[in-house]
Amino acid sequence: MGILSTLLQNLNYYTVFILMLLESTVIPVPSEFVVSPAAYHAAAGNLDVWLIILVATLGADLGASINYAAGHYLGRPIIYRFANSRWGHLCMLNQEKVEKSEKYFYNHGAVATLTGRLIPGIRHLISIPAGMSKMHYGYFILYTTIGAGTWNCILAALGWYLHSVVPESQLNDKIAEYAEYIKFVIILAVVIAVLYYVVRWYIQRQRKIYD
Repeated sequence: MGILSTLLQNLNYYTVFILMLLESTVIPVPSEFVVSPAAYHAAAGNLDVWLIILVATLGADLGASINYAAGHYLGRPIIYRFANSRWGHLCMLNQEKVEKSEKYFYNHGAVATLTGRLIPGIRHLISIPAGMSKMHYGYFILYTTIGAGTWNCILAALGWYLHSVVPESQLNDKIAEYAEYIKFVIILAVVIAVLYYVVRWYIQRQRKIYD
């Protein structure tokens, strides 16, 4: 954890990439304390915000691909064994969390790799059931990139905005405060989107039945 703290305190394009890679595997790295502070520094002219979003998304893609490969090649028994192990618990992982991500994936299909990237507690694990189900990697990486890119844009916008309203000494506290509101809004938006597609699918199905 000392290494993670050092990386978090020395944010640049390289460390943002590494931290977002780790965040997308099973290492407990809070992405809001990576992308938002980096964007905060970008607003001060020290970094480029678009490059931050790019490297953060590429890091997330690589980390998600590692989880995808683990699910694809190792399978459920080994994944569960790791989740229940001491190392899994050190990564704040357990079988219940893996099962929760599996349920979300199987309930929502391939698009879950997009929407799941926006949901806390599922975001970094949704790639595992995608790999278990042998989802086409091309679709997987496309949806993952869209989902991760959207999330990183939101976090970057937050950091950029905070640069104009709070000193750096208060940054992390404000990020934590705003992040809770953002998570609530995103979850609500995802639920509404899923309901919309379910209702649309049901209406189309009924029309086919009666046509």
